[in-house]
Amino acid sequence: MTENAIRLERRFPHPTPAVWAALTTPELLARWWAPGDIAPVVGHRFTLDMGAWGQQQCEVLAVEPGSSITFLFSEGNLDTTITWRLESVEDGTVLHFEHAGFRLDTPMGRQALEGMGNGWPGLLNRIDGLLAEVS
Repeated sequence: MTENAIRLERRFPHPTPAVWAALTTPELLARWWAPGDIAPVVGHRFTLDMGAWGQQQCEVLAVEPGSSITFLFSEGNLDTTITWRLESVEDGTVLHFEHAGFRLDTPMGRQALEGMGNGWPGLLNRIDGLLAEVS
């Protein structure tokens, strides 16, 4: 694998504001991914509690309210970026996901890319169950 990014796409039968809330509201984010004080505000720093993987420092780098957010993930360790971009479609929302910047020249970077490459598809699927529950 030469590419240092994970890119996925998911279609949800939920309106874009609901998917946006699942991504950017701490209470909802904690229910499908990890507890942390995320906020869609550029420069906002927050910590995600990744359980066995420890506390991950994050910083919001870019926001288009209601449609995209990019944040630095695992500052000082992996130093990767995660971008969630939402596209409204007739029957719901398409989530364009990218986790990029893995350093493939380090064992940790390669392991993280492999592990998260296997983990993210299942995690993103959990958003649908959460939204079915809360809507």
